[in-house]
This record gives sequence, structure tokens and C-alpha cells, in this order.
Amino acid sequence: MRIPRIPLLVRVLIAIALGIAFGLFMPAWGVRIFTTFNALFDQLLRFLIPLIILGLVTPAIADLGKGASRLLLLTVGIAYVATVLSGLFGYGCSMLIFPHIIHACEGETAAAGAVPAFPPYFEVCIPPLLDVMTALATAFLIGLGIAFIAGKMPEKGAEGVLRSAAHEFQSIVVMAIQKLIIPLLPLYIFGVFMSMTASGEASTVLMNFAQVIAILIGLTVVILILQYMVAGAVVRRNPFKLLWTMSPAYFTALGCCSSAATIPVTLKQTLQNGVNADVAGFVVPLCATIHMSGSIAKITGTAIAIMLMQGVPFDAWQIVGFVLMLAITMVAAPGVPGGSVMASLGLLGSMLGFTGEQQALMIAIYIAIDSFGTACNVTGDGAIALIINKIQIKTALRAARPFID
Repeated sequence: MRIPRIPLLVRVLIAIALGIAFGLFMPAWGVRIFTTFNALFDQLLRFLIPLIILGLVTPAIADLGKGASRLLLLTVGIAYVATVLSGLFGYGCSMLIFPHIIHACEGETAAAGAVPAFPPYFEVCIPPLLDVMTALATAFLIGLGIAFIAGKMPEKGAEGVLRSAAHEFQSIVVMAIQKLIIPLLPLYIFGVFMSMTASGEASTVLMNFAQVIAILIGLTVVILILQYMVAGAVVRRNPFKLLWTMSPAYFTALGCCSSAATIPVTLKQTLQNGVNADVAGFVVPLCATIHMSGSIAKITGTAIAIMLMQGVPFDAWQIVGFVLMLAITMVAAPGVPGGSVMASLGLLGSMLGFTGEQQALMIAIYIAIDSFGTACNVTGDGAIALIINKIQIKTALRAARPFID
């Protein structure tokens, strides 16, 4: 009899609970064993992050550029703007609320760069092959190059070699995430929470966690309402009726936590909102890949919460730059377990200065509310489809006017 797999969220929650429990009585030498493991895992993660960006973003950009048309560019543009605005909205709401409810950690490890209370027994340095921004720039150069070559040189050899290599490397990266990072992630989080409990930080962190999670869930709902108010104004229909029609897609995504798996339901409900079948059939699958409003709001809000919690300095322009870059990077996220947060780790480290422990906290909070972000993403796809459909109708009428006259 096959034993059913435990969902990642459940494994993370068990790791947090066990980490806190063991941290209450584990002697210092035992805690240091797990901080040694965490130091090794952190080095492995830092080595893999540029490769993850290169492996996931390159084929995503290459496939996105294939057959670029007006409708594609219009959809990508609106999805990108919606994603960026959601990230900035998440930043604004976080700065209005979090400074009043988040209590800074007072343990020895709270300050960035402080000596850890339980240092690892040894460390192994694994330098990455390239830094994060170099990986991102390389991914864009190669991805756009593949798309350009495919359009200008359609013969078999010119199109096949680089595209095939990019997708093969993508498969290797996905396998590394699925078979290496994800299985070890609960143990890594276990070690982080054990160390925090032993140093007296866990109670403050958990209290902050509960408040942050509740607020971020509410934030994704507000984003959906705002998106459908804009779509309703464009198509001159009741936004709340449009949003209610899309509710089956929301609850489906909430249950399965997958944009791809929810596409049939999203498509069906989008058609019920009166979107043309051709427009819906094009926009909904595409936006499942490129529209990440819920995910970016969660990541931005969580990052602000952690920086406030641990006393990490930041300014508005840092966050704006982070959001602009993250909205591009996350096109590679769908279909990969924890894809959005994995895609964000490199930028969190390079642009916001996150340490390994802070990235672990980021992953723990993100996974706890992952399904709510996915539900916001896919439900918002319906709003974008309504706007694209209206633009297409206006364009068609404008083109037909000379013949009508």
C-alpha cells in the first residue's frame, strides 16, 4: 500500500512545531549540529540560486517571445503593470500597518551581521558560478536571443539547439528544486526555529507571524476587489457580480494551489463573464504564467515584515526596484513547487540583503499562505481578460467603421 505524500505546508508546520519544542531543551552542542547543517544548506542554496534564475527565466522569456503579436504584447504589458502595482500596493499597506503591530526581535541574532548565539562547528564555502544580477541579465540575453533566432531563422537547426538546451537545463533545475531543495527545506526550517527558540526569539517571531499572515490574506482579497473595480469600470458592468462569477476559480486554486491546474475552471468562468472564446483561450493560459499579483504582494509584504522584525534598514527606492525586478523574475515561477519564493530568493539577497535565516523565515511565511496568493493570481486573470476583450472589441469596431460608413 502506497503511503500518501505529506503536503509541503504540513511538513513546514511540523518542522516549525518540532523546532520550537526541541529548542526548549536541546543542549547547545545539539543546536550547533543543526546550525552546521543550516550553514551547509545555505551555501548550497546560494550556489543554486543563480542557476535557478538562469534555468527558469531563460526558457520562460524564450517561449514568451515566440510569435510576439499585438495581443501578446498587450496582455504581457497589462499583466506586468497589474503585478507591479500589486507589489507597490502591498508595500504601501505593509508600511501603514506593520510598524504599529510588529515587535522587533531582541535576541543576539536579531541584528544583521551579529555573531550567532549557536555558531556552526564548521562551514564549507561554495562560491556561486555567477551573481544574481549577472544570471538575470544572461537569462534575458539568451532568452530574447532564442526568440529572435526562432523568428528570423526558422530552419530546424537554428531554432532547435539553444531552445532544446534551455529547456533541458530547465528540467535539471526543476529536478534540483524538487529532489534536493524541497525535501531538505523542512529540516532547514526546523534548525532555524530550534536556534531561535534556544536564543529566545521564537515567541516574538511567532506572534508576528500570526498577524502578518492574517493581514496578507486580507491584502490579496483587497487586490482582487480593486482589479475587478478597474475591469468593471472598463467594461461598464458591476465589478462585484464579475468577481462573484469568478469565485469557483478562486476556491479551486485555494484547494489545489496550482495556477496551471485551475486554468480549465478560470477559462470557464471567464467565458461566463462574457469574454470572447478566442480572447479567453489566449489570455487565461498566458496570464497563468505571467500574472502574479497575489504572489508579489505576499512576497513584498513578508519581506517588509521580516526587515522590520529584524531591524534591517531599507528605503522606498530599494523596494520599488525590488518589485520591478521581481515582477519580471516571477514569469518563471508557475509549475515549480514554491516557484515564486524560490525565484525571489536571489533578489532578496542581492537587493535587500537577506541572510540565510531571513530567507528561511520568508519561505515559512510564504508557504503558509501560498494558496491565497495563487487564488488571487488566477482570479485576477479574469479581470485582465475582460479588459483585453474590451480593447479587442474597440479595435475591431474602429477597423470596421470605414466599411460601415
